[in-house]
Amino acid sequence: MVITRATEYAIRTIIYLAQQPKDEIVLKKDICRTQDVTPAFLTKILQPLIKTGIVSSQRGVGGGFLLARDPEEINLLDILQAEEGELKLNHCLIDENVCQRDQHCSAHDVWNEAQREMIKVLQKYSVAELVQREKKKLGS
Repeated sequence: MVITRATEYAIRTIIYLAQQPKDEIVLKKDICRTQDVTPAFLTKILQPLIKTGIVSSQRGVGGGFLLARDPEEINLLDILQAEEGELKLNHCLIDENVCQRDQHCSAHDVWNEAQREMIKVLQKYSVAELVQREKKKLGS
């Protein structure tokens, strides 16, 4: 499994929005400029984030985007699942009827454990924490 470019840009955009003053609407052109993303691609990556209630959009003059939830309440798993759908490491974890070997397959248990641990790690890191980590790395 590889995180798509859309998901990578979605994470970067959410971190950028979280760095702005609370409830401040950010213009699309400013997001595009700072995140080096085209307007069309930004629209594509923001649609699932709006649909899942992570981002809000305002239309019209002075319109743009802002976080719909506090950065402490948004974690990496939320963003990944908004963009990619439910995360599954293997087909046998998507649908138990996909593989007839699940009952005796020794790898199936490993896939389950790895998936559970991956989800724990992604849930552990909030956007607020990612903002703090970025500040530290930039020496701010």
